[in-house]
Amino acid sequence: MAGRKTYLGYHVLTGARARISAIFENFPKVYVSFSGGKDSTVMFHLCAEEARRIGRKFGVLFIDWECQYRLTIDHVREMLALYSDVAEPYWCCVPLKTVNAVSVFEPEWIAWENGKEWIREKPDISIKDGSYFPFYRYAMTFEEFVPAFGRWYSGNVPTACFVGIRTDESLNRWTTIAANRNKQTYQNRCWTTRCGTRLYNAYPIYDWSTEDIWTYCGRYGKCYNRLYDRFYQAGIPLGKMRICEPFGNEQRQALDYYQVIEPDTWGRMVARVNGANFGSVYARERGIILGNHRITKPDNHTWESFAKLLLNSMPQTTAEHYRNKIAVYLHWWTTKGNLPGGIPDEQPKDTGSRDVPSWRRICKCILKNDYWCRMLCFAPTKTAAYQKYCELMKMRREKWNLI
Repeated sequence: MAGRKTYLGYHVLTGARARISAIFENFPKVYVSFSGGKDSTVMFHLCAEEARRIGRKFGVLFIDWECQYRLTIDHVREMLALYSDVAEPYWCCVPLKTVNAVSVFEPEWIAWENGKEWIREKPDISIKDGSYFPFYRYAMTFEEFVPAFGRWYSGNVPTACFVGIRTDESLNRWTTIAANRNKQTYQNRCWTTRCGTRLYNAYPIYDWSTEDIWTYCGRYGKCYNRLYDRFYQAGIPLGKMRICEPFGNEQRQALDYYQVIEPDTWGRMVARVNGANFGSVYARERGIILGNHRITKPDNHTWESFAKLLLNSMPQTTAEHYRNKIAVYLHWWTTKGNLPGGIPDEQPKDTGSRDVPSWRRICKCILKNDYWCRMLCFAPTKTAAYQKYCELMKMRREKWNLI
């Protein structure tokens, strides 16, 4: 069964070391995708251990989001200094665009944006100019930059990227690593994924638990991001501690901790990013933000009319973005989803994780400020194709009276 664990009869550390050794043996070039979090830190430690053993070097890709804890930046410096003999850093401080799920006025924001006053200065060790990379375009998204970096780094040579993700973190990660029967892998190893002609992702610690991560750091005296100590002191459960970009749909729920843990950083974030303080207040008051829980509508509205009211209340650019997505969603359900008469106003279980179509689900998507409409089964649209995409959607918006 795809959902059942198979125990392999050896310690997870033994398995991870064997997998890392196999990747180094079979790939001329390797690099680690490093975030400063606990999982990627353990991945970094284990790769450096193997690299030293065999006398190899490896790359380290760190995307600096500008709005990050000072403790995380200190940890990144510590790791790169500790393994300076084997690690070749690519500390990227270039303008990248990402979602800002706490504001409809600035639904996306650009880290290290030109002409803005940044939260802090770019580190001396970092790559400060996007022209360093021949593939770079100003304000690329993270989803565009990372695979492009992998293709560039490989230089048409077989290359593996070590990624420190684990299957027990989420259902999506379990699906990515262990349950996807259609993906291409390296030598039929489920803990690898083919990402390009000669590029693979490798997940050597996919079978580790959170407890395994901390046991490894404690037993072997490995350094880790001291931000986790602050998280623990703040009462955050081990499984909820996350270190990543702060304003995404899930990450925004931890915004309130910035002002507790690093008030100086928080003050600069509020001045820098539209909606940061608003998101923090909602996270603190209810532990949720913008429709993650139960939603309601005015009594004199249907969910369809309420959705259109919400769209009309938004800034024009943001509203047009949502109208495009909703038009595609409605078109798909009426032409391919066996709902030729249109989606219902509401139906049971339409606001859960499964895509049960309804206007109420669309309202929840809008109220969550789910800019890329993941609730409606969309993925981020590539920057280069977005304007053309908007033009194509105008006809569908007219059909559904979404202009």
